[in-house]
Amino acid sequence: MPERNVYQITPFMHVNDVEGAVRFFTDLGFDCPFRVPGYAYVSFEGAGIRIQHHDDPKELGVAHRGFAYYVDVRDLDPILDALKPKLAAMPAGDVHGPIDQSYGQRELMIRAPDGNLLVFGQSID
Repeated sequence: MPERNVYQITPFMHVNDVEGAVRFFTDLGFDCPFRVPGYAYVSFEGAGIRIQHHDDPKELGVAHRGFAYYVDVRDLDPILDALKPKLAAMPAGDVHGPIDQSYGQRELMIRAPDGNLLVFGQSID
């Protein structure tokens, strides 16, 4: 079978503070291989997010109405182990989980500074 041409979907996260968003993601262990004024690309084990500056409040993440970024993982425990000290230092209410959801996912939800929701999820039986 020939190699598939499409290999990844990379969402854009609209923020009003690109540097703050990059700091948030790199503090969580993401790499930032590319950054220019108003734009950055962060990645974690091959999963990437493109961060772009926007001033329009309608395009910025607002709690429960902003963008959600779901990172599927095979095992949530190593993510939890790596992030535990960083998550403990976050504001109350910005971290939820891990929680086993009724739809068969074990999830860790983290609110980013601009209100965007980053979720790490593991399929459970």
